[in-house]
Amino acid sequence: MAGRRRKHEEEHENHERWLVSYADFITLLFAFFVVMYAISSINEGKYRVLSNSLVNAFRSVDTNAEGMQVAPRTAVAATVPAVKQPKTQADPREEARKRLRRQMQDMAEQVRRVLAPLVREGRVTINDGPYGISIEINASVLFNPGEAVLGNEAARAMRAIGEVLSQGDFPVKVEGHTDTSPIANSLFASNWELSAVRAATVVRTFIDARVDPRRLTAAGYADQRPVADNSTPEGRARNRRVAILIESMLPPEANEAAPASVTGSAPAEGAVLGAPMP
Repeated sequence: MAGRRRKHEEEHENHERWLVSYADFITLLFAFFVVMYAISSINEGKYRVLSNSLVNAFRSVDTNAEGMQVAPRTAVAATVPAVKQPKTQADPREEARKRLRRQMQDMAEQVRRVLAPLVREGRVTINDGPYGISIEINASVLFNPGEAVLGNEAARAMRAIGEVLSQGDFPVKVEGHTDTSPIANSLFASNWELSAVRAATVVRTFIDARVDPRRLTAAGYADQRPVADNSTPEGRARNRRVAILIESMLPPEANEAAPASVTGSAPAEGAVLGAPMP
């Protein structure tokens, strides 16, 4: 009885079960090709959008083998190219001002070397500032009392200064000054004439040293612009002077003050002789 039941079960054993798996495989393969065909016929841009959305969705939350949620992966930030800042253009006016300032400083140093012995003796004063260079020379270095003719040593010194001035384009003003002692001789009727001719003599020497006459101005102020007290011999000696002003062609910076020896007040009184001279 038992042997008959075993024989019956063996007769009903299904030997074609593999067909089920095979049919499933064929179905999946068909579905795969259908999906591939559908994907190949859509717009490429839409496909990329869909693909990126799916990737981001799957990356947002991962699940480990035990069903625990894992923190989302940190997205790598895209490197943003640094924006190059445009170079600040230099102000042409400021560059020109600095260039002229350097030229003025170089010229001041050359004049100091030329007049170094007189500077040490205190008979020549040289000041340079944002408005230019001021050179004050005691008249006794250049002229005999009551005269306007340069001595040999003085003429050589003025020519040396003229050679320095000829290297630039700066305007040059020469001023003659006297003390209050009156003068009256066959050459000069007053200190006005004396101061003006002394300034003109220095200007003529600069022209001989190849300084462009259009840059030169001669002015005589007599005793109207003293720098010391005329009541003392020392003060009168200081007031008898020739001032050479080498003027800067550009205004200084706002925080720089102009030296009084260069700017001064406008010459309301003075005998002015413009160059060129006859």
